[in-house]
Amino acid sequence: MPRSSFSGSVTTPKVDVAIDMGNPFLNLTVDGFLKIGTVAATRAAAEDAYHVLRKGNISKHNLEHTLKKMCKEGAYWGTVAGVYVGMEYGAERIRGTRDWKNAMMGGVVTGALVSAASNNSKDKIVMDAITGGAVATAAEFLNYLV
Repeated sequence: MPRSSFSGSVTTPKVDVAIDMGNPFLNLTVDGFLKIGTVAATRAAAEDAYHVLRKGNISKHNLEHTLKKMCKEGAYWGTVAGVYVGMEYGAERIRGTRDWKNAMMGGVVTGALVSAASNNSKDKIVMDAITGGAVATAAEFLNYLV
C-alpha cells in the first residue's frame, strides 16, 4: 500500500522593535506597552470588522468608532502591560534574582494600581491585586513548561 507523509514546521513570525530609551527599565516598559497595545488594537479592529461585515454596512461613523476603540483599547492594555513589565523588572532588580516571585509581585502591584485607578472599593482593589498576582504567576509557571 502506498504511503505518503508530510513533514514541515510552523513558526510564528517574530517582530522585534527595539527602542533604546537609555535605561533597561524604560526599554522593557515601552516594549511591553507597544507589543500588547498593538495586540489590543488589532483585536478591537478585528472585532469591529466582524460586526460591520455582519451588519453589511460600512460608514464613516463606523470607521471613526473603530479607530477610537482601537486607540482606547491599545492605550489601556498597553499601559497595563507596561506597568506589569516594569514592576516585574523592578522586583527582579531589587531582589537580585529572577524567578516566579517577581511575576507574582508585578501582577499584584499591577492589579492593585489598575483597580485603584478605576476608583474601585478597597475590597475590589484587594481582589484585583490577588487576581493579577495569580494570573501572572500562572503565566510564569506555564512558561517554565515550554
